[in-house]
Amino acid sequence: MGVDEDMAPKKKKEPTENEKRRMKIVPGTLMKAEMRPGGGDARPSDGDQVIYHCTIRTLDGVVVESTRLEYGGKGTPIRQVLGKSKMLLGLLEGLPTMLKGEVAMFKMKPEMHYGEVDCPVSPPSSFPQEDELHFEIEMIDFSKVKVVGDDFGVIKKVVNEGLGWESPREPYEVKARISAKTGNGKVILSHTEEPYCFTFGKSEVPKGLEMGMGTMAQEEKAVIYVTNEYLTESPLMSLIEDLDEVHFEVELVHFTQVRDMLGDGRLIKRRLHDGKGEFPMDCPLHDSLLRVHYKGMLLNEEKKVFYDTRVDNDGQPLEFSSGEGLVPEGFEMCVRLMLPGEIALVTCPPDYAYDKFQRPANVPEGAHIQWEIELLGFEMPKDWTGMDFPSIMGEAEKIRNTGNRLFKEGKFELSKAKYEKVLREFNHVNPQDDEEGKVFADTRNLLNLNLAACYLKLGECKKSIEYCNKVLDINPAHAKALYRRGMAYMTDGDFEEAKNDFEKMMKVDKSSEPDATAALQKLKQKKQEFEKKARKQFKGLFDKKPGEIADVGTQDTEERGTSENQNQRKDDQEDSDGIEEEALLQNAANAPRVGLFSRLWPTGKRLFSALGLQRCTIL
Repeated sequence: MGVDEDMAPKKKKEPTENEKRRMKIVPGTLMKAEMRPGGGDARPSDGDQVIYHCTIRTLDGVVVESTRLEYGGKGTPIRQVLGKSKMLLGLLEGLPTMLKGEVAMFKMKPEMHYGEVDCPVSPPSSFPQEDELHFEIEMIDFSKVKVVGDDFGVIKKVVNEGLGWESPREPYEVKARISAKTGNGKVILSHTEEPYCFTFGKSEVPKGLEMGMGTMAQEEKAVIYVTNEYLTESPLMSLIEDLDEVHFEVELVHFTQVRDMLGDGRLIKRRLHDGKGEFPMDCPLHDSLLRVHYKGMLLNEEKKVFYDTRVDNDGQPLEFSSGEGLVPEGFEMCVRLMLPGEIALVTCPPDYAYDKFQRPANVPEGAHIQWEIELLGFEMPKDWTGMDFPSIMGEAEKIRNTGNRLFKEGKFELSKAKYEKVLREFNHVNPQDDEEGKVFADTRNLLNLNLAACYLKLGECKKSIEYCNKVLDINPAHAKALYRRGMAYMTDGDFEEAKNDFEKMMKVDKSSEPDATAALQKLKQKKQEFEKKARKQFKGLFDKKPGEIADVGTQDTEERGTSENQNQRKDDQEDSDGIEEEALLQNAANAPRVGLFSRLWPTGKRLFSALGLQRCTIL
């Protein structure tokens, strides 16, 4: 009988390096005398930034080192983060005992300062590290801070919390009131009444300041401490020699969200007017019914308006369902990242505007477009929770029919997303009797076969086979599933498996004989082409000199492309799941492969990249 988990001894937590150092402290090695009392009851703790002056003397009163001007220092107090910064053991133990404004004298044995074995702080040159010393400390301030740089080169102290959680990033446009002081309090930059405006990521403010502001929310006030390593030249201020650090007082007045949707500067969304809600939670990320007003302009010198819903649509907004290819891809990508009431200016390249979409008569081919879009609102799709079975199946059929339409239009990624959406919803549907169970199973089979057809068109043969198997595992004699799996095997070059599926298809369903015969004929042709190319390739392989072998493969690829272009689809013949079987006879081997985000949602990968998220499980 095993020991109960609750009764088993829990593994002891390993002490931190600072805790191990504290264990070495011997009574009498660190003594404290209060010279001036502090105020309040609060004392610094781990994670707090402490700001203090320090003067080190011998027991005879000779000053060894000091931060104070009167004792030869620079007048700049020390800034450290308790528990994170490297510091002397005596200070690590003594600083947390002090109040704000307090002055105290710490008498330290060598092992409490630089004489400690394996001390993490290197002593200054000619420092008497073997002597007992007095450390006079004045605790100027301490507070909670955010460490922005791992090397403590940039630290932010929040003065007033901001609104929301969004922070500026490249290439946002920022307005802020900024002033700056040296570490010893000398003003080197005074803020003006008008905020300073700059574009994030363009080196228009010092690097460390921009790093700190990249953690601020709108209307937040903060002090950003920047060491000289992060004080880069900028239009805001010139570099000053011999500065150890600068304290920037910042009020983030406003920032304009600017998003590089593709990451290459071609599709840019710039927010002109804020919407209502939290970004991105209140954006129409999911497929929705959207209502927008928009004005379309040619991106030329005249900026000619070619369409305005307020003028050309009798003042009525455009209504469209996202995820159905009803508007240009660049238009929809940007609207999905808008809040209700937001107005945005979108600059779009031709391939995401009208070059791959029905082009208005007054828009020339290859035109760069600018849209001014206002999202009036959106309606989320119906929630199936609480709906009866017939209603659920009715909604499922509507979405599946939309997927079929998109498939026929050649928009395979969009159609795939529709089928996948219904299958995800089906995970929460429970038929109540045998009749409902049969309808549900039949519809699920059709969706799996629809997806198999999409993946075949997209060149993902193994995924196509996987979805066919979902049907054949339940019904091994399903003729349509055998046909589609055979097509996937044939496209993937697995001719024997393809032949087995086509022959089995004829045995289980005599009515499918014409399709199976055509597929077998196509299979024979593909196999002959493959063998011919293989013979040609191997014949040339031994005739080539070293370095020329790759040419055979290149030539083969070109010939394959030519051959496949000649094999265009015949007259369309629809089947019961709405997908044209005859079209699947054309080889999809060279179709582009897609990744995880595209499987979830066709434009998802680019959209979440624009959001700053490399991985997402929202959908």
